[in-house]
Amino acid sequence: MKDLERRAFPVKVEIRSDDTGPPRLVGYAAVFNTLSEDLGGFREKIKPGAFANSIKTSDIRALWNHNPDFVLGRNKAGTLALEEDERGLRIEIVPPDTTWAKDLVESIRRGDVDQMSFGFRTKKDEWDESDPRNIIRTLVEVELFDVSPVTYPAYPATSIGIRSAKEILEAHSAAQASVKAAEIEAQRNQARVSVLRRKLELLEKF
Repeated sequence: MKDLERRAFPVKVEIRSDDTGPPRLVGYAAVFNTLSEDLGGFREKIKPGAFANSIKTSDIRALWNHNPDFVLGRNKAGTLALEEDERGLRIEIVPPDTTWAKDLVESIRRGDVDQMSFGFRTKKDEWDESDPRNIIRTLVEVELFDVSPVTYPAYPATSIGIRSAKEILEAHSAAQASVKAAEIEAQRNQARVSVLRRKLELLEKF
């Protein structure tokens, strides 16, 4: 999917269960205001509220290892709950009663799988380039597609079809260069208009 990005955080996904229902997977898919590692020229953090609109309106899935063949839950089906709290994006999944899902629950119970990742598209971001050696990108609003317990939480992800951090930085730099070029051209046009006005003023005197 074009412009799809994925991020992972070292936060634990846990098993919650009681006598009244099936086991649930509970954890955080993202943490707010926490700087990532160097993604290849910049670091990144997530602003509180970044997921707020998406979790109200988007059709979001919980997947195993981001694989659409293994759907653990879905918010529209009531088997995936998402909410923002003071820490980050909290998720609760009611996995299906299938062999592969039971195997995953057992792997989580044993501690073999304990991290989360999420897939998203950026709707609004901000860049702090005041220190060229420490460029910070802030995700202000994103469209969330999926959350996923993962075996190997790649950050940044390198799967086919996912934009690399280098491409993100290049796209931002290109956009900034375009804005700068437009500003320069506007200044030139303004200078040309000023010169023409001056010439007209001189002509009117004769």
